[in-house]
Amino acid sequence: MLNFKNSELQQLVVHHVGNKTDNEGIKTSSSETNVDKEIKLLLNKFFLKPFKPSSFYQFAHSSDIGLNEIYNYASSIFTDPESLFLQSINIAKHLYDCSTHPMIKGGELYICLFEDCVIEDEVCDAIGIFKSENKETYLKVYPSKGDFTIEKEEGININKLDKGCLIFDTEKGQGYKVAIIDNTNKGEEARYWKDDFLGLKPCENTFYHTKNYINLCKDFVEETFAGTAKVDQLDLVNNSVEYFNNNEQFNIREFEEKVMQAPEIISSFETYKEQYAEEKQIPVYDEFDISAPAVKYSKKFIRSVIKLDKNFHVYVHGNSDKIEKGYDDETQQHFYTLYFKEES
Repeated sequence: MLNFKNSELQQLVVHHVGNKTDNEGIKTSSSETNVDKEIKLLLNKFFLKPFKPSSFYQFAHSSDIGLNEIYNYASSIFTDPESLFLQSINIAKHLYDCSTHPMIKGGELYICLFEDCVIEDEVCDAIGIFKSENKETYLKVYPSKGDFTIEKEEGININKLDKGCLIFDTEKGQGYKVAIIDNTNKGEEARYWKDDFLGLKPCENTFYHTKNYINLCKDFVEETFAGTAKVDQLDLVNNSVEYFNNNEQFNIREFEEKVMQAPEIISSFETYKEQYAEEKQIPVYDEFDISAPAVKYSKKFIRSVIKLDKNFHVYVHGNSDKIEKGYDDETQQHFYTLYFKEES
């Protein structure tokens, strides 16, 4: 759970970090950035609103957590908030060293300190590291000598945060608890923010385990039953999600009996599960507490829809026995028969 209702921006520094491969360099401020109360409220919304309950991360390093740069800089700021400006320059330099992919855009880098953030019922400070890479064009209309003048301005949309990271002052021994956002880079270049710059690994909590297992079930159905009727695939995926939705704890035997049911499907699932865990390099447990927010989050990425050419979409939410697939020899086309009691 994240709650920023009483959170307040205490300190802010702004720098500009370019692409190192293009030799764009760094432009650092000479001091902390002072803003009035109204701008603080806008920045609070810009920085904090995009963060929702989701997977959390923690700082990591292949040999020693103390060698993770951002972990060290964050620890110094939490220990001595007056060092934020000095550490912000170190953070900017580290980001520049990581900005080598040609698709990475330069942009403003904001380093902030927030008070009274709530994470899972614990009140703590948080360090925010944000980067804005995209500018939008705005029209400014104002009266002038009896007429109206229209001019364009380039600016940042406060409803669209490009990249963000919140480091909460909790669980320091495990690498702090961290939340991240990256809405700009999606391919190989996206790794620079989470992996190269921040050096994060997922926190193995209930959200993490629940989300992974739902993804496992979805991928299992899509890959193992690729040649079967789409309605049967959707039925198995929906039953899997419903199990997580209706239970507080996951138990592999109960899950297989209620969802997979058939011995041959259970055997196939067990084999796929082992391969999935090895390929994805993630732990897959037979028992764990189910996270309701993770179920809600995962539902957004499951589409219970059958797409028929470019003419129809059939949404299947349950009772797959009410839909039958057939083939018409005369027209040489497939068809579905739907059974229902009422039309609305």
